[in-house]
Amino acid sequence: MSKISSLPSLERLPPPAKAAFLLDFDGTLVDIAPTPESVVVAPGLLDTLRRLRERCGNALAVISGRPIEQIDHFLGDVPYAVAGEHGIAIRHAPGQPIERSPLPPVPVAWLEQAESLAQAHPGVRIERKKAGFVLHYRGAPDAGAELGRIAHEWIATTNGAFHVQAAKMAWEIRPAGIDKGHAVAALMQSAPFAGRSPIFVGDDVTDEDGVRMAEQLGGIGLRIPADFPDPEAFRAWLAGLAGGGSDTWGD
Repeated sequence: MSKISSLPSLERLPPPAKAAFLLDFDGTLVDIAPTPESVVVAPGLLDTLRRLRERCGNALAVISGRPIEQIDHFLGDVPYAVAGEHGIAIRHAPGQPIERSPLPPVPVAWLEQAESLAQAHPGVRIERKKAGFVLHYRGAPDAGAELGRIAHEWIATTNGAFHVQAAKMAWEIRPAGIDKGHAVAALMQSAPFAGRSPIFVGDDVTDEDGVRMAEQLGGIGLRIPADFPDPEAFRAWLAGLAGGGSDTWGD
């Protein structure tokens, strides 16, 4: 049995002309790194994504918690569409403007307290986004519980306007009601994604909304490590799909 066919069954996939790939970035396309800026794009990944995009008639998107500008930094113009900040920002096609959902402002007091917490716990890192921020505690694991408690105290005062999302060694504070499922649904409404079956792949609790939406739309949701042991195995699987060999999908 080949390495590709030993992973998720290719028989589950729609043919290339009917498939749309919507892929998470951190922990899925690339390995998790100590800091967001230190991730490494594996050799050959960009070529794999280009070939997969060609096979699928451009229906290839990346859906990430990162800002779109960071995905552009790592992947350039390879994905046809990009959704950033868990769907808050979406660029539907190359060269198009970024569409942003209207959102409430983040209270300044939260950011000030977050900076104080980072100073009190060396290793805690604050990642600011346009619509929220992330408390990373990979460098200070013992601070995780306290950071989570304080984050939940913040959002309890907002009448549901904000949400705390648990991530890998991080707590993300962001506006409620917009998530990766929202991004999947929005992208699937227009060409080249419309009329195809979405295939969403992720690795984290933040990706579960994308998995559920892909399945609701008649597509497939796949997960690391449930369906692939790690990002390396997923990249190998994608390379097999993109390569179009006789033992891969679409033949």
